[in-house]
Amino acid sequence: MRIAVLNGPNLNLLGTREPEIYGSTTLAEIEARLSDVCSELGVELAFAQFNHEGDLIDAIHALGGRSPAPGVAPALQGKAHGALVNAGAWTHTSLALRDALSGVSLPFVEVHVSNIYAREPERRHSVLASAARGVVCGLGAPGYELALRGLVALLRAPHK
Repeated sequence: MRIAVLNGPNLNLLGTREPEIYGSTTLAEIEARLSDVCSELGVELAFAQFNHEGDLIDAIHALGGRSPAPGVAPALQGKAHGALVNAGAWTHTSLALRDALSGVSLPFVEVHVSNIYAREPERRHSVLASAARGVVCGLGAPGYELALRGLVALLRAPHK
């Protein structure tokens, strides 16, 4: 089973950006922890972080089995069974991102380090949530691991 871990804008700053909100764990540390978990679960992970929305959309198309656009990293080429998506600020604004995920039928769990529903009013709505298989938010860096375990369990469950 192949799972993509897709992170949006500014998540490359985890560990240093507003640690009172996002904690001190870096994105590299989150990826290292998930790599340990993927060995336990017997899944393959592909990681990527994007500061440009179109690049993320191109990667989603590739992960959905569509022909990759030029410039899509080799690790993101080829079909994925599912994804963890922390779209950062695009969570609240990007219908294009939601349409890409739905358009390629990529099952995903939405992940947020902070509790977006306890933050500023403009951050309390997710345009992605209605297309997600689940949402994990407010649990800090460990939320990624919980989201991964949950997504793998959902994908392995017999279809009813």
